[in-house]
Amino acid sequence: MSDIKFGEILEPGDDDTRRDREQKVQNKFWKTVRNAARQVPFMEDLVASYYCAMDSQTPTRVRGILLAALAYFVLPLDGIPDFFALVGFSDDVAVLGVALAAVRSHIKPGHYAAARNALGTISD
Repeated sequence: MSDIKFGEILEPGDDDTRRDREQKVQNKFWKTVRNAARQVPFMEDLVASYYCAMDSQTPTRVRGILLAALAYFVLPLDGIPDFFALVGFSDDVAVLGVALAAVRSHIKPGHYAAARNALGTISD
């Protein structure tokens, strides 16, 4: 995991890259959240970042960073394959942690409220 290049992973990309990532994230996010619920220690932050990334009021650069991190989270091909028990999501957690630290001020109370609501629905 030490050779993960966060700057490369979290590059916001151009408009086409962001649109592609947004589509991939929307298609796979909730299934991945259900699979990772016990392995990601900051799931509420993660889901709030999803809502922030999908919010048209979020600045483009912030959306790009979040979409890059979320795409890394939902795509099966990454530093450590997610199907390995306990360690599979560790690289994803590291990338998401860096992204959240960089853009935390843009994740609004409304994003957190939506996250809590969604997580309550998933756990029911």
